[in-house]
Amino acid sequence: MQKKTVVVPNINCGHCIRTIETAVSALPNVVSVHADEQNKTVEISWNEPQSWSAIKSLLEEINYPPQE
Repeated sequence: MQKKTVVVPNINCGHCIRTIETAVSALPNVVSVHADEQNKTVEISWNEPQSWSAIKSLLEEINYPPQE
């Protein structure tokens, strides 16, 4: 299992959290997604063959680009 925590500066409210968690958790092989408004972080766990690049692309597509 892969796990990554990234900073997403434009998390500002509960709607942001729901949007991120709903969209990312819908991807195949994503095990868990936790967005945190206070720390502006997203923690994601996934299994292969899912890839970080696909998850990152989705976050960018929904207007929550991660900083790395």
